Amino acid sequence: MIVHYQIILYWSNEDEAFIAEVPELPGCAADGASYQEALQNVEIVMQEWIETAKELGRQIPEAKGRLMFA
Repeated sequence: MIVHYQIILYWSNEDEAFIAEVPELPGCAADGASYQEALQNVEIVMQEWIETAKELGRQIPEAKGRLMFA
């Protein structure tokens, strides 16, 4: 089973980059020169966020997104 978190993707004039944020994982965000790069980067950051939370014994928020069965 693959769990999906909501990702908000937008252009930031201030950063001159696309920003991808994961609201359900506080502080989880990444940027990129293209929206594809921002999405690829945020997937890595999401994995690291979850791994770090597990290592620290912190609760991992349940995804509100859709579930896909593999």
